[in-house]
Amino acid sequence: MDQKQFSLVAGAIFAVVAAVHLLRVYMGWPVVIGNWDVPMWLSWIGLIVAGGLSCEIASNIDPFQN
Repeated sequence: MDQKQFSLVAGAIFAVVAAVHLLRVYMGWPVVIGNWDVPMWLSWIGLIVAGGLSCEIASNIDPFQN
């Protein structure tokens, strides 16, 4: 796997993670880990971080690289 393929896969994974965070916020899905209810604001942070990483990776992919 070369760097371009790796970047495409990593960017796609981060985009899927961001989409799941967005769905959780939009649909109001509860997340419970053990006895802890994960607050919704944590998904906002996850959305911003994962979405930002996905956009950053996408902007650094050179379409003309072999």
